[in-house]
This record gives sequence, C-alpha cells and structure tokens, in this order.
Amino acid sequence: MATGAAGANMFKRFLNSETGPKTIHFWAPCMKWMLVLAGANEMTRPVEKVSATQQLSLFATGAIWTRWSMVIIPKNYLLASVNFFLGGVSIVQLIRIANWRINDLGETPKQAIKYMFDIKDDEKKTIVPKPE
Repeated sequence: MATGAAGANMFKRFLNSETGPKTIHFWAPCMKWMLVLAGANEMTRPVEKVSATQQLSLFATGAIWTRWSMVIIPKNYLLASVNFFLGGVSIVQLIRIANWRINDLGETPKQAIKYMFDIKDDEKKTIVPKPE
C-alpha cells in the first residue's frame, strides 16, 4: 500500500509543479509535437516538394528554443525535448534536399546551399539602348 501512496504523491507533485499540466508550460510543448509529427510525415513526400526555407526555419526554431528552454527558470525539459526533435527532423530533411540537389540534379554543394538559403546571384544588368 505504501507504493500506491508514493505514486499518488508523485502524481500530485507533477500535477502541481511549475511545468505541470495546470500550466501553459506543459500544454504548449505538447501541441508543438504536432510540428514534429508533420515534419516526420514529410519524409514520405518526394524531396522536390519539400520546402528548404521552411525546413531551415524549423531547424532554427528548434535550435534556439532548445537552448532557451534550458536557460529559463524553471527549466522546461518537455519544451527542450520537443524542440530538439523538431530541429532533428528538419536537419534530416535539409540533408535529403542537399543530397537530391547534389546527386540527382548535379549541382555543386555551393549551389545547393544557395538554393536552400534562397540566395539569388546579383547579376549586373546592362542597359542596352533600343535600336531606332
């Protein structure tokens, strides 16, 4: 019977903790897991249909918020875990895109990176006068 009381006490502590289910610190990361699942579902899509800029945004979000969740008080390990996995899923997608661009399309790694970061070459336009 002592283990039942100890388990109830642990559950009560969890329920009333600063990052427990009575706070936004619990529910926001729970809902953010949907982004991780959506990113994992993108693995089944053809790579040419996956947005590199979207994946870069998700990776940056995952990296920044993983760090932030370990700095704030109270530390939010649920938030850290969801953002870590969000960054992980998006980096796998970015690797898929880079491999596709380099191996299948024959681009150089520099061209693939320019594509992923949406960098446009500055082409100097020369103005040619119209013949009269």
